[in-house]
Amino acid sequence: MKIETKDVYLETEGFSDIHNLTERVEKIVRDSEVAEGFCHVFAVGSTASISTMEFEPALVKDIKEKLEEFASEKERSHHSETWGDDNGFSHIRATFMGPGITVPIRESRCILGTWQQIVVLDHDNRPRKRHVVVQVVGCTSETLAQAK
Repeated sequence: MKIETKDVYLETEGFSDIHNLTERVEKIVRDSEVAEGFCHVFAVGSTASISTMEFEPALVKDIKEKLEEFASEKERSHHSETWGDDNGFSHIRATFMGPGITVPIRESRCILGTWQQIVVLDHDNRPRKRHVVVQVVGCTSETLAQAK
C-alpha cells in the first residue's frame, strides 16, 4: 500500500470563485504511480469547498447565481455580527458543499465522467491564497502483480 500527499496552492478571488483542479490532481495521481486506489482532495480552511462539475463558463455562472440565492452575501449572519468579518455566507456555503471529495483510481487515472472535472470553490469575501491537499492511497502496478 502506498500513500502520497501533495499540496496545491492557488490564488483565488473569493465570492465562490471556481477553479478547475483536474489536471493538477491527475498529474499527482500519475506521478504517485498508484494503479488502483483512491485520491482524496481536501480544501484547507472553513470557507472553501471541493466538488465536481462540468467546468464551463455558463455552468460556472449558474453555480455562482444559485449559491448567492442559497446563502447570499447580503444576508445578515450571526457569524458576521460576532466577528465583524462579513463572511458568514462563505462559511455556510462551504459547510453545505463540504471540504473534500474522494475519487477512485483505476489504471493510474482518476475515474471521472467525460465532462466531470474536480474544482475548488473559494466562498470567502476576499481574494485568498488557497491550500488544497491531494492524498493518493492505493497499490502500484508492481504491488498488484506481486499479489496475484
